[in-house]
Amino acid sequence: MVDPSGSLELSAMEQRVLGSLLEKQRTVPASYPMTVNSVRLACNQTSSRDPVVSYDEPEIEQCLRDLRHRDLIRVVHADRGQRTLKFHQLLDERLTLASDERAVITVLLLRGPQTPGELKSRTDRLHRFADRDETEAVLHRLAGRTEPMVSELPRRPGQHENRWVHLLGPVEGLDATADLAPQVDRESVLAEGPAARDAAVAALWDSVAEPYTQRYGGLVDPNSFDAWLLTRVAALAGADPILDVGCGPGDITAFLADAVEDLGGVGGEGAVLGVDISSQMVTTARDRYPHLTFEVGDLRSVVKPRAAAAWGAVTAWHALIHLAPSELTAAVAALARVLRPGGWLALALPAGTGLQQLDGWLGSQGSAVVVEHDLDEVRAAVQAAGLVVDHWYLRSPASDTEDRPRLYVLARTPA
Repeated sequence: MVDPSGSLELSAMEQRVLGSLLEKQRTVPASYPMTVNSVRLACNQTSSRDPVVSYDEPEIEQCLRDLRHRDLIRVVHADRGQRTLKFHQLLDERLTLASDERAVITVLLLRGPQTPGELKSRTDRLHRFADRDETEAVLHRLAGRTEPMVSELPRRPGQHENRWVHLLGPVEGLDATADLAPQVDRESVLAEGPAARDAAVAALWDSVAEPYTQRYGGLVDPNSFDAWLLTRVAALAGADPILDVGCGPGDITAFLADAVEDLGGVGGEGAVLGVDISSQMVTTARDRYPHLTFEVGDLRSVVKPRAAAAWGAVTAWHALIHLAPSELTAAVAALARVLRPGGWLALALPAGTGLQQLDGWLGSQGSAVVVEHDLDEVRAAVQAAGLVVDHWYLRSPASDTEDRPRLYVLARTPA
């Protein structure tokens, strides 16, 4: 039974079952309460779960029975037979959790120890936090209860933030040895603040504009996956112009303009606008494609086109690679704001959970960090911006110039 003081000791399976019910109650309310099979599928998801598990139905049934006996689960519906029972969690009521506390506890139950920045990104569909400070305030509130529900772990080497863990039961794989192991903190790109990071990024790309173009520049391979997806975006944009943010030396912009023309639209100047934070990259793009338009600008403050009500599509081909995960939602929202109803957003990013330090890259004196991005975090950011994910793709490195998998997301605004 539940301790009268309010403390809990949940097994790993109980944590996963309750966390899954808490999550699905918010994200798919039409399918909640949940059957045994639905709970099993939610627990065994391969995304947004750490560790990934493979529980069978008898195990889930037994766990639900145990939780019911502990007054942490209530059966709310039954037709004929045990398999049609539906289950509702009572954990948030038992712990008297506010909406923001509930979101944090849910994600900690499902994904183990995390930093405030990671929690901010991963709770978007459950509760919208304004920033990491607001997330951290909730953690301190939960830690300050008479019966603490979370605890702050010692900072690992190289981490910018401490991780936090729930105290509702043992956390698998958490021990002194593992806790001291190095872990990549993708929020560390903000250690000196966003302005300093942005300045370093612009300076780096300014300094490598020429060698980068010589080494990586050139027409997009018409037989590549990128070409197929970009052509599709050009078709989806219809008669409306396309905005290409993070255009670099202009190759993606030029490919899109040619695709528009090939599809029977008006190609060339006016069909596509290329924008980049690096003034030297914009100069390079203008020199290489003088018939097209390129401007210096920040993807987080783009505006609507001069000759149309809104953009038909926005492409961001590796334009988000220097942003921390906690910045994705605001960045995607800025791009979504300038799209027409039914407009399209296409993202390409390095996939993963790591960082790559660019020190002395291509002979540059500058320094910046490439951030890999997690599929669930990107999709959550897209959905938080009010967009509907149409398709996503994960592709292995396709050439010697690619050293990591690539993630593509195609989304649209409601019509």
